Amino acid sequence: MEGFGPHELLECYARGVFPMADSRTDEKIFLVDPHHRGVLPLDGLHIPRRLARKIRSEPFEIRIDTAFTEVVSLCAQAAPDRPDTWINGTIEHLYEDLFAIGHAHSVECWRDGSLVGGLYGVSLGGAFFGESMFSRETDASKVALTYLVAQLIVGGFQLLDTQFITDHLKRFGTEEIPRKTYHQRLRQALKIPAYFGRVAPMTGAEVLQVTIQTS
Repeated sequence: MEGFGPHELLECYARGVFPMADSRTDEKIFLVDPHHRGVLPLDGLHIPRRLARKIRSEPFEIRIDTAFTEVVSLCAQAAPDRPDTWINGTIEHLYEDLFAIGHAHSVECWRDGSLVGGLYGVSLGGAFFGESMFSRETDASKVALTYLVAQLIVGGFQLLDTQFITDHLKRFGTEEIPRKTYHQRLRQALKIPAYFGRVAPMTGAEVLQVTIQTS
């Protein structure tokens, strides 16, 4: 899409639409505005007991925005349960540009100097739009998602948009809402001056305290 850059992409998010591609190898992108939208209520996160124990034990070093490009690249790679992805080269470059102007972020799980899981997304006002996640070790993406929710709560966000709903996200309390309802919530969230990464990554106990207090 000639002339379509990071500022145009932010305008799309503000309207409630987001880009996708048909495949990893197709460089064209198109805009999506689903009839139903997945959202994860920040006051309704469900953390299974086993995952809570893992978060408390802190098996990973959590970092924010230290390897954004690598996170997007790993999210774009094929996996046994995902032989192809919608993240093509065009999308990778767009989000790198968004990161450069402070509107895209990554939550990363590291172990022994290796990036083993994480996620990335877009922040705009009090809304955060989760794009994709990956895991190279058991529960790494789940831990990253929990840390993301804690960061959003502390930063004053009101909306966590997961775009679509999956069985994986349902376990965390993600809901599916009609497009009209989503657009109403989005308009309200965009008025909020929220801040991503305002605090340093929290300990596992702090993350659980923040998320459980709001659940």
